[in-house]
Amino acid sequence: MITLALSKGRIFDEILPMLRSAGIEVLDDPEGSRKLILATSRPGLRVVLVRATDVPTYVQYGGADLGVVGKDTLLESDMQGLVRPLDLRIARCRISVAVREGFDYPAAVRQGSRLKVATKYVAIARQFFAGKGVHVDLIKLYGSMELAPLTGLADAIVDLVSTGSTLKANHLVEVEHIMDISSHLVVNQTALKLRPAPIRELIDALALAVPAA
Repeated sequence: MITLALSKGRIFDEILPMLRSAGIEVLDDPEGSRKLILATSRPGLRVVLVRATDVPTYVQYGGADLGVVGKDTLLESDMQGLVRPLDLRIARCRISVAVREGFDYPAAVRQGSRLKVATKYVAIARQFFAGKGVHVDLIKLYGSMELAPLTGLADAIVDLVSTGSTLKANHLVEVEHIMDISSHLVVNQTALKLRPAPIRELIDALALAVPAA
């Protein structure tokens, strides 16, 4: 049995057409069922539903043979023993620096001010600001990132941005683009060695379904 780890939400919704293109139907609807293990139309392939941040862990430790996960999560987890054969080009967004309207971010950077930055992407933020020579105090948050500059908790945030509408609604503006994000297929290295044929078959089928750049 080959196990594919997916998370509910945008990744799940956008991987379904790719699976269909590969001749694979997920036979259970996660929105209408409490099942966490879903059957598929391909014999020997099942889907497990886990939190997005847990996908690399499941794949690394063998709870799943493959998984689909955002590049942001991969960079933060720094997991070992994972093969990353495909950028699936789905669930696209970006990681950016944002500040409240009226905050003079360029001046603060030029003056060498020590900035307070709220984010759940601590590793990404640390590397980005270190590369620019900007001194920051990183504050780890898990939700409602937009509140941090508005309440004075932080000068800036580093967060995922899709349309920018949430930032605008909370009177925040993007001031720096850090990187583009999309979702990748990851594979357990040991599983690939032990069962190369069915796993390679799935990788190749998904590769044909990857949207054009």
